[in-house]
Amino acid sequence: MKYLRNRCTNAHYNMAFDQFCLEELETDEPVFCLWRNAPAVIIGLNQNAYAEVNMPFLRERGIVLARRVTGGGAVYHDLQNLNYTIVGRSADLERDYPGYLTYVIEALRSLGVPATLSGRNDIMVEGRKVSGYAKRVWKDRLMVHGTLMYDVDLDTLTRALSVDGSKLEAHGIASVRSRVANLRDYLPQLPTVEALQTALEGILSRGYADSEVVLTPAQQERIDEIARTRFATWEWNIGRSPLATFTRRARFSCGTVEAHIAVEKGVITRLSFGGDFLGNSPADVLAARLVGCRYDRDALAARLDTLAVADYFDRLTTDELILLVKGFI
Repeated sequence: MKYLRNRCTNAHYNMAFDQFCLEELETDEPVFCLWRNAPAVIIGLNQNAYAEVNMPFLRERGIVLARRVTGGGAVYHDLQNLNYTIVGRSADLERDYPGYLTYVIEALRSLGVPATLSGRNDIMVEGRKVSGYAKRVWKDRLMVHGTLMYDVDLDTLTRALSVDGSKLEAHGIASVRSRVANLRDYLPQLPTVEALQTALEGILSRGYADSEVVLTPAQQERIDEIARTRFATWEWNIGRSPLATFTRRARFSCGTVEAHIAVEKGVITRLSFGGDFLGNSPADVLAARLVGCRYDRDALAARLDTLAVADYFDRLTTDELILLVKGFI
C-alpha cells in the first residue's frame, strides 16, 4: 500500500484527516496512515458523551474529547497508542473490509505478535484485546481505522471511560488488565512506539516504489478547515449526542438533592429534583426554567444568574447546583 505521513497529535485535526482521506483524497490504490493523539477520548458517531465518558475527569486532566465519523464505542488514546487508517475503493465490502484488516494482522504477525481477528471489532493476542476498529463507507470508498495499544496508561484509560454504572467502573483496573494487552509486552525488539510506527510503515508499504503520498499545502489547509469548522466544535462533539438519561445525587446543607436529567443533542430536555431538601419555593419551577438550556457550565450559570437558587434549596449556591446537575464546575 501507499502511505501518508501524519505527525500531528491533535485529536480534532486527526478526525478531520480521516474524513478528508475518505471523502476527498483522490487515489485508486489503498492508502494507509499511522498516527497518534495526545491524551484524548474518541467517541463513536452515535454516542452520547455524557453517558459514555467521565467528563469531570477529562476536564481535570485536560484530556480532549473528540467524535469520529465511524460507529462503535469510546476509546482512550495517548501518545503510547498507535492508530491506523486504511482507505481505498470498495466495490465488495465483504471482500475488502476483512482484507484491509488482514494487512494489519499480517504486519503484526511478521513482527512476532500472534494477532487474530475476533469478535465484532477486535484484534486479539492470546485472548486479550490489543486493537479495536471501526469502518465507514462513503460512495464507493471504504475507510477502516483502529487502535494499536503499544504502552497505554491503563489507569487513565479506565478512569476516563468510567461513568456511573459502566462496565469499566464495575470491574476496575484489575479486570481491564486481564482483558487487554499492550503490544510492548510482545515486541522486545521495538522498545518505543516510534520504533513500532517505523517498522509498520516499512512492512505495509513494502513492494511499492515511491510509496509515500505527500499532501499539497492546499490539502493541508482543507484538513485544518474541516477540523476547525466541524471536529473541534461543541455542535459536533456534544451537540449531536443522542438522548441519555441519568441521575445525580449529593448532600448539601439543605438536605439530599437528586437531579433526574435527560440530555439530547447537548441540551437538557427533562429535569426534575427529588430528595429530603428544604426550600421556600417548589423546585419544579426552577427545573422547568433549565429545560432547553445547553448542558454546559457557562450556559447553566447564565440561566441561573436570573434565578434565586436559595429560594428553592435553602442556602444552596449557584455553583453547588451546577456541580450537582453537571457533575463538575
